[in-house]
Amino acid sequence: MSKDSKRREALVYHAKPKPGKIEVVPTKKYSTQRDLALAYSPGVAAPCLEIQKDKENAYKYTSKGNLVAVISNGTAVLGLGDIGPEASKPVMEGKGLLFKIFADIDVFDIEVDTKDVEEFIATVKNIAPTFGGINLEDIKAPEAFEIERRLKAELDIPVMHDDQHGTAIISAAALINALELAKKRIDKVKIVISGAGAAAVSCTKLYKAFGAKPENIVMLDSKGVIRADRQNLSVEKLEFATKRKIDTLKEAMKDADVFVGLSIADIVDVPMLKSMAKRPIVFAMANPDPEIEYDLAVSARKDLIMATGRSDHPNQVNNVLGFPFIFRGALDVRATKINEEMKMAAVKALAKLAKDPVPEQVNIAYGETKLQFGPEYIIPKPFDPRLIARVPPAVAKAAMDSGVARHPIGDWEKYEEELLERMGNDNKISRLLMNRAKSDPRRVVFAEADHLDVLKAAQIVQEEGIAIPILMGNKEVILELMTEIDFDPATTTIIDPKSNEQSRRRDAYAEVYWRTRSRKGVTKFDAQRLMRERNYFGAMMVNEGDTDALLSGYSRAYPSVVKPMLELIGMAKGIDRVAATNLMNTSRGPLFISDTSINIDPSAKDLAKIALMTARTVRLFGMEPVIAMISYANFGSSKHANARKVKEAVEMLHKASPELKVDGELQIDFALNKDMLQSKFPFSRLVGKKVNTLIYPNLEAANSTYKLLKELNKADSIGPIMMGMNKPVHIFQLGASVEEMVNMAAVAVIDAQEKEKKLSKTK
Repeated sequence: MSKDSKRREALVYHAKPKPGKIEVVPTKKYSTQRDLALAYSPGVAAPCLEIQKDKENAYKYTSKGNLVAVISNGTAVLGLGDIGPEASKPVMEGKGLLFKIFADIDVFDIEVDTKDVEEFIATVKNIAPTFGGINLEDIKAPEAFEIERRLKAELDIPVMHDDQHGTAIISAAALINALELAKKRIDKVKIVISGAGAAAVSCTKLYKAFGAKPENIVMLDSKGVIRADRQNLSVEKLEFATKRKIDTLKEAMKDADVFVGLSIADIVDVPMLKSMAKRPIVFAMANPDPEIEYDLAVSARKDLIMATGRSDHPNQVNNVLGFPFIFRGALDVRATKINEEMKMAAVKALAKLAKDPVPEQVNIAYGETKLQFGPEYIIPKPFDPRLIARVPPAVAKAAMDSGVARHPIGDWEKYEEELLERMGNDNKISRLLMNRAKSDPRRVVFAEADHLDVLKAAQIVQEEGIAIPILMGNKEVILELMTEIDFDPATTTIIDPKSNEQSRRRDAYAEVYWRTRSRKGVTKFDAQRLMRERNYFGAMMVNEGDTDALLSGYSRAYPSVVKPMLELIGMAKGIDRVAATNLMNTSRGPLFISDTSINIDPSAKDLAKIALMTARTVRLFGMEPVIAMISYANFGSSKHANARKVKEAVEMLHKASPELKVDGELQIDFALNKDMLQSKFPFSRLVGKKVNTLIYPNLEAANSTYKLLKELNKADSIGPIMMGMNKPVHIFQLGASVEEMVNMAAVAVIDAQEKEKKLSKTK
């Protein structure tokens, strides 16, 4: 895609379907006049008077305790510089989105139209009563230092300039672990800091807090080494001025143990790297291009431990590991500030987490066999689900221990449960899915690429590195549509099964198909005719190894697409029934629903098989299945055959797979509401567990449920995911969205990855 197309795509993303990236959503009922009378006049007077008596009651009766202001004047935005307050708003909204999806913190973004330090401080102080915390963002140095210092001193809520402290906290955690691996002490190592802006100063101060010695630190700005004899140094730079008689980065790098780059690309060369001490540590964090390229650095020094700011290399120093969770912990104890003790607690929590065994879900997301503490894994990954339960408690405890917490936590186990529950509204599973597909992309046929939305999905899949798309359909139509969306035909393969170009392959496929189906009523003429149809041709491509996976069904009814798949692909070894599950990203977390597409009225035995296949699929996503077998009845309350078959399926599962967390028959509300289940059915095997898988008694119920969730609750749907097939083939629901098709492409890639692994194990 060209730069213009990328720009257009970004503009459409921010403009449609409604402008911006965040919105305000009511948290209370508002359907009746009584509700409105409580929400506003006259009922609203009661909490107002309570807050007047004690301002702390604002945390009890309003959203203050979970509300952070992301505030900027737009003077130092990303790589854009001083673009002004209005132009900075998309960035601030983006920061608000990250707060929400990683820590369930609500945000108002505030863009302040002043460069005057006193005016900016006065503005923030005047609006501070609205918020539980202040996140300063993209304010240029040195003004940023004074603004943060003053606001921290003059406000009684947490204030943090993430540009300074975020990178400092994450890189400090990485440094602690890197030094441990290198068998070096922080109070002994020589450190070179390239850059003297807000982030560099904050990083260096934090390293000092952990024991780095000032005499061992050399900092450089655009003029070279910051020496004590230089004139007109700012207060911040003066703190790190060295007495060594050196002027250049080359001189500073000689025998250095640690290099921390927060400057510009490609300023470190291989001779500089080789001049460093044994087992050097290099954090090249300039974005998008680091101070020295990762591949160049690791090839030059085999004993190197390296981190960058990029996600495509190991050890990404990513601020999202810090600020959401630090504010979460600070808000939850109503801290009056974010102090050094809290920042250091976050550092230690992150450093420790990297040493703990990594959940399989994270390994799957990053395409790793087994992530473990070492040179290529010194800090946690951003999608690690443990972050929310590890960092906020550490920050909260530090706030309590240092005397800045106004609302101490008493029950830490309960607090951890609450934190984990907060993340139920996140769509991390989709991001995990994409990352895993990107780790080892496969060839995927899009059988209806002559439809614009299908072609758009294939384009995204290619550009994002999710898969290698093969476009199938009318070639003239595809080429015309590709021009419309700026999709370069030279970058992919186009196949028209009806064209003369495919005649030899078509005849070969027809011959193979006829030989396998000749005793089942298929003539050679039938085989040749069917191979002109894209679904038959595509299925044969998969069978013959000419592609790795097939996606179809966008424009045709599901049964008509399933038929050729079952005829040509067939079921996996040991499977006598296929089924489909949909993964729904709901407000309570990922939820698998089966069978959504294939089995109309399964028997008890079939339901048990569907449950087992779904359990395997859930594990494929790195989750442990907790399965509720759904009915209109609860545990034998109805003797009707429809309820009885669910009960029988559960009995089969308990007998055949006693380790499986499954129970029923259960009504849907009892399955999803832990308190109700505990109260009425304390004997259930699901008590105290969060159900993530629902097996329905028939197709009608499962299909209607997932579509209802999708339309009413705007829950993202990934599926239907075909289960039990011999090869990776998946079928879209009629009229699937571009996003759904992209998700299914990722599923198809992962399916191909897994089937290849399974095949290699059997050889």
